[in-house]
Amino acid sequence: MSALQTDIERRLAQSEPDIEVLLAEVVGGRCLRVFIDHPDGVTLAMCEHVTMLLNDLRERYSLEVSSPGTDRPLTKPSHYKRFLGRRARVRTRNARVAGDVSDPHTAAARPAHSFTGELVGASEDEVTLAADGGVIAIPYSEIRRSNLIED
Repeated sequence: MSALQTDIERRLAQSEPDIEVLLAEVVGGRCLRVFIDHPDGVTLAMCEHVTMLLNDLRERYSLEVSSPGTDRPLTKPSHYKRFLGRRARVRTRNARVAGDVSDPHTAAARPAHSFTGELVGASEDEVTLAADGGVIAIPYSEIRRSNLIED
């Protein structure tokens, strides 16, 4: 998680503890996208309110605040645990991650940058995905970006 996201989460927790920051990312060097969620859903008024709370960031970035939508970002172990059984795409930082965890003989690293499959496990250290090539464990430290996908 970036320092910017940590700062945004801290700031919102003080005044809006029910709003969860799913992802805060700088796109193209000038646009700050913030995806938020709320137990009752995200409204336009809520997005506007968060924009006002982060108004000082508009000096450095154009600011976009929105709901997660159908391609909801997954950025924390709790997100993966919440959506076990759903399909996700996980893109890794490096071309090599842990192999098929169902067969210890094939657990050697194999090249890949993106995996798509069903979320079948999530610990505090890694997510387990049932992908076309088998079941694969991916450490959170190796995940560059991840999101739910439609079935």
